[in-house]
Amino acid sequence: MPLRSPFSLTPWVRRLIIANAVVYLLTITVFTGGWFFQAFSFSPVLVARQPWTPLTYMFIHAGFLHLAFNLLALFFFGPAVEERMGGLAFIRYYVICGLGGAALSFAFVLFTPASVIGASAAVYGVSLAFAYYWPNAPVYVFPLPFPVKVKWLVAVIAALDVAMAWSRAGDGVAHLAHLGGFLFGFLYLKGESLLETRSRTAREERSEARVLVHPSAEVARHREAPQARRDRDDATQREIDRVLDKISAKGIGSLTAEERRFLTDQSRSRKKD
Repeated sequence: MPLRSPFSLTPWVRRLIIANAVVYLLTITVFTGGWFFQAFSFSPVLVARQPWTPLTYMFIHAGFLHLAFNLLALFFFGPAVEERMGGLAFIRYYVICGLGGAALSFAFVLFTPASVIGASAAVYGVSLAFAYYWPNAPVYVFPLPFPVKVKWLVAVIAALDVAMAWSRAGDGVAHLAHLGGFLFGFLYLKGESLLETRSRTAREERSEARVLVHPSAEVARHREAPQARRDRDDATQREIDRVLDKISAKGIGSLTAEERRFLTDQSRSRKKD
């Protein structure tokens, strides 16, 4: 886990905290009528008439404690996850987990006829990502006097949501939405891990398949200073890997003219060798 100040915020975590706080302040000062919640909360039975609500429901909270719990979890888990993923990937992951909460609520519409509000599904997804990347990181949970591994904390929370959703507890909490955040977050993380594994395997296979250079070229290379030769070869190989990864991710049409020339030159050079 990266070392960072416990009070530092990454850009998207800061924006999400501010956005949720501002919307909450508006609901208790300006938009105090029930119409605001009806218009922007997610209701499985009304989603066809209000298609924006799978996104807007994530920014509405029922009370201060509801808001405080979500923002506190985002404050503690979010920055490390954003630094690990990168800003754009993090906000994409956050939104996907939030949409997952709406999707699972919609899939079980008979069990969730009421409206769903809150960032819990997205925040639960962020906490899952933290446990996925740093499963043994210790966290303190009040009132326990000792730390617990974050993987067990997240597992217990998920298990409680499963139990409460199964029992259809009338506690006013959208347990299915929480589980949707967990589920979509897990699928996203596993898919990302699979792509990284395939990319790494492809790079290793390309490295192993490199053709040995011609003896005459090998003699010329040995005339260079050994360190300079290694530095040049390493830099060239890194650039080749970067361009090939770009082709794998976005297709050959994404290459610039300079990148195409570089690949052509390297291909010709290796054929000559």
